[in-house]
Amino acid sequence: MVYLQLFIAFFKIGLFGFGGGYAILSLIQHEIERYGWMSQQEFTDIIAISQMTPGPIGINSATYVGYTASGSVLGSVVATFAIVLPSFIIMLILCKLYLRLRGNIYIEGAFVGLRPVVVGLIGAAALLLMNKENFIDYKSFLLFGGVLVGSYFKVHPILLIIAAGIAGLFLYS
Repeated sequence: MVYLQLFIAFFKIGLFGFGGGYAILSLIQHEIERYGWMSQQEFTDIIAISQMTPGPIGINSATYVGYTASGSVLGSVVATFAIVLPSFIIMLILCKLYLRLRGNIYIEGAFVGLRPVVVGLIGAAALLLMNKENFIDYKSFLLFGGVLVGSYFKVHPILLIIAAGIAGLFLYS
């Protein structure tokens, strides 16, 4: 039963998750709460781990949630397959249609309309992480500010992750 729940939940997420990994975090969190697969703290840990591992955050999160919810590798496979399947099907259809309808004002209008929605979903994912379990203190603001400044000056993201990890080690231990 849990495999079917995983497949349906992550198929829906893959189908309606416009905007990439950060935009679908709120959808993943909703399904986790709906089925009671894990706590909010575990979900936050998933996000951190998914950001540090290679690959898209949505697929990494699906793999981890599938394993945690089912307790087996098969759950990981089902969740990962389910989140990727809609994109694969949609891309096949869109590629075929786009080659025929390139330059159509309705297609262009749909893409323009989706842009603000993606920004809103990414903002919702950021707000989702601001909760009681992730209490933000002045040390967190220092780390955030340091990474923000580093990003502005085009410091490589891997260096920022390593520096933030080292700073967190000193600030929180």
